[in-house]
Amino acid sequence: MAPHAAVVVEEQVMTVTLDRPDRLNGFTGQMMNELLAAFDEADRRDDVRVVIVTGAGRAFCAGADLAAGGDTFDPARPDGGEEDDGGPPRRAHARRDGGGRIALRIFGLRKPVIAAINGPAVGVGITMCLPMDVRIASRSAKFGFVFARRGIVPEAASSWFLPRIVGLSRAMEWVVTGRVFGPEEALEAGLVSRVVPPEELLPAARGIAHEIVENTAPVSVALARQMVLHMAGARHPMEAHRLDSFAMHLRGATDDVREGVESFLEHRPPHFPLKVSTDLPDLGLEDPAYEAGAPSID
Repeated sequence: MAPHAAVVVEEQVMTVTLDRPDRLNGFTGQMMNELLAAFDEADRRDDVRVVIVTGAGRAFCAGADLAAGGDTFDPARPDGGEEDDGGPPRRAHARRDGGGRIALRIFGLRKPVIAAINGPAVGVGITMCLPMDVRIASRSAKFGFVFARRGIVPEAASSWFLPRIVGLSRAMEWVVTGRVFGPEEALEAGLVSRVVPPEELLPAARGIAHEIVENTAPVSVALARQMVLHMAGARHPMEAHRLDSFAMHLRGATDDVREGVESFLEHRPPHFPLKVSTDLPDLGLEDPAYEAGAPSID
C-alpha cells in the first residue's frame, strides 16, 4: 500500500508531506497513523530539531476523504473511527476523532512544527494546523472550517485552538458560516503569519527551521513550546510566573546556559550540549490522563 505521508530528514529538519495528490491529500485513517508515527519519530530523534508539514501537488489537505459518500462520518463503518474510548456510558461508544489525535500529538511534541500550506486547507486540513507553531501560506492557499456545511461539527480540538489564535468573534464567524476564504483574510486574522508566492513557500519554511537549528538550545525550545501552549489556558498570570520561575531555576545552572552566554560574548555560533531525549526536565505540566500527547475523550 502506497504511503499517504512521505517523510524526509535533512539538515536536522523533518519534512512530512501529505502525499495523496490525486485526492487533494484527503485525510484517511492511514494518513493519521503515518502522521502519528512521524511525530513519534521526531520526538525520539535528537537529530530532528524542527518538523515541516506540507502537501504534495496543488492542495495541502482538502479535508476528510469523502470516497465513502454519505457514510463517510458514520461511526458504524468498520473504519469509521479509532478505538472505543472506554469512557462512561454516555460516551461508551464514541470513537476518537482522528484529527483530534493528530492535534493532541502535535500539542505534546517536543519539537516545533511549521505548517507550509501550499494550497487548499479545508476541514481537518486546516484544523490539524492549529496546534502547529508557525503557519505560512502560499498565495494559492484557501481555508475553510466547513463542518456545518457537511452536517458535522468542528473537530481536532479546534474549538479550543481556533479562538485562542484568531479571537472568539472571527472563529465563530468562520465556524458558523463554513465559508471558504483566502490567504489575505487568514493573514489579517492571524491564522497564518505570512503569505508568500508558491515558489517561496518551502524556502521560507526552511529558513525559519534553520534559524531554530542554528541558534537555539533544543531543550530550551522544547520547554518554551510547552510553557506557551499550556499557559494559553491559564486563569491568572501568576500561574505563568510560577512556571517561568521554576523553569528558570531548572535551567539557570546548566551547560546550555553557559554555552549560550559564552558564545554570545565570544561572537561565535553556539553549540548547545544538552539533548531533548535525555536532558529534558519535567515541568509537571502533563495531566496523568495524557498518554503520548493524546488523552482519552474524558
